[in-house]
Amino acid sequence: MTKQRKPRGPYRKSAERREQILQAAYEAVDEFGERASLHDIAERVGVTQPALTYYFPTRDELLLAVLERRDVLGKAFAGGAAGAGESMVDGMVASTRHTTDHPGLAKLYVTLSAAATDPESPAHGYFTERYRGLAAEVTQDFQEQQRAGVIRADEPADHLARAVLAVLDGLQIQWMHDPTVDIAAIAETFTRMLAPPAGSGQETP
Repeated sequence: MTKQRKPRGPYRKSAERREQILQAAYEAVDEFGERASLHDIAERVGVTQPALTYYFPTRDELLLAVLERRDVLGKAFAGGAAGAGESMVDGMVASTRHTTDHPGLAKLYVTLSAAATDPESPAHGYFTERYRGLAAEVTQDFQEQQRAGVIRADEPADHLARAVLAVLDGLQIQWMHDPTVDIAAIAETFTRMLAPPAGSGQETP
């Protein structure tokens, strides 16, 4: 088996600098939301704005990279919070707690997702693929749970998957308008509605 070589010299430094910029952008957005400026991000790293745009030519590219990082960290948090053997829905409910801990990132997500409904938006492709991928993952998870008798099988798994994603996105928006809304508790309430109806004949674990 060939051992993968790590970047050396200028390539390694370039990768490290890009990572520093991305982390600074993540922190700036976490603090200021979509209002985070390139000037502030560049200052956090100690580079000029032209140097920053060498790694991320446009602000949109940088913000999309921040959202991708949010997805990765959110999934890691959800997996750790849900625990081994838990379903994807358990993990997604746990991820709502991660959302409330990072309001700036949530605001960026909502702002860009709304703008991305325009096919000309730079974020259109990202959100289209994100929803398509998430829907496919949740559908597969639901199909397995339906076969196991864990969730209701009287509705198509792909419809239930899209409904869960819609509820989580909708709760996120409501929470941004009113931070007193306990979106994690409400998400848990909704997932309990996925249980097999009484008298359905489905086995329960």
